[in-house]
Amino acid sequence: DERLKTVLEEFNQLMLFVPAPVSSETPVGKDDTENVEMYKWGELPKFDFKPRDHVTLGKELDIIDIERAVKIAGARTYFLKGDGARLELAILMYTLDKLVKKGFTIFAPPILVNYEAMMGTSYFPGGEEQAYSVGVEKERDKGIESDEKYLIGTSEVPVASYHSNEILREEELPKFYAGISPCFRREAGTYGKDTHGLYRIHQFQKVEQVVICKNDKQESARLHKIILKNAEEVLQDLKLPYRVVTVCTGDIGRGQVYKNDIETWMPSRKAYGETHSCSTFHEFQSRRLNIRYKEKDSVTGKEITKFCHTLNNTCIATPRILIPILEIYQNADGSVTIPEVLRPYMGGQERII
Repeated sequence: DERLKTVLEEFNQLMLFVPAPVSSETPVGKDDTENVEMYKWGELPKFDFKPRDHVTLGKELDIIDIERAVKIAGARTYFLKGDGARLELAILMYTLDKLVKKGFTIFAPPILVNYEAMMGTSYFPGGEEQAYSVGVEKERDKGIESDEKYLIGTSEVPVASYHSNEILREEELPKFYAGISPCFRREAGTYGKDTHGLYRIHQFQKVEQVVICKNDKQESARLHKIILKNAEEVLQDLKLPYRVVTVCTGDIGRGQVYKNDIETWMPSRKAYGETHSCSTFHEFQSRRLNIRYKEKDSVTGKEITKFCHTLNNTCIATPRILIPILEIYQNADGSVTIPEVLRPYMGGQERII
């Protein structure tokens, strides 16, 4: 019995590293350079003056302060201030209101979670170096009772875990959830990469869509298109040009069966930059989280228990989305026009000057 207990623990730990079989629609490739473009939307901006990048605009308009943030918190940090902070909140509130109208339940979830939630959503094991832990090692080493909590990198973690170890009813599916939260990522292994400005930072805010549905591949595919479209609609409302790519096998996450990225045009980078990720997991996460539902067997009529399918997609993430907004909406005099749909959230203000 003791030997079996040890072997089972080792076996279960090894099984946590086994990836999901990808969809037949997922292209084979070695890394993100081999992701396949599906389509583009919007016209790229043309300037009749020398455009500034978002860092210069933020400094001149006094709405972004990176230097003082680095003094206080180190590299890859920032202050949004004045109209910069108001613009971020306007983007978040606009997105939330849009999702509420579509029937989503909004969550303000815990941002500190236990190991089980990180493991259940497939961020652990293997992704520990990207997460901030709260005294997990140091407190234990000093003989202090450890909190053993982790700061989330996305509200997908607590929201997808919301129904862990529960059995749902077929008629209450699908569940349309959206979490708004601060997110934290160490960005380990990215030394020297994307160090300029607000592209790759340690802390950001995000509205994340999470869907829990029946164990049905066609249903998952249908819902994937819906949450992808929701994010596209926000970018279209903001009039930001973007493209949608299908993520290849070398760039896809361990639990993801199929994935699209949305990349928004960023003039200072002269390229599209990733702003959204839309993922289908089938039952990969629900098996780890033990989220099930009961449905009637079509042959016997008896109730059977199945694992749910889960999906998620960013609806908006900021401040990264401020890069295209500030750079595309800039004017020759250094001011920035506020996107029309955001003006009601900023008291009718039309420009940042």
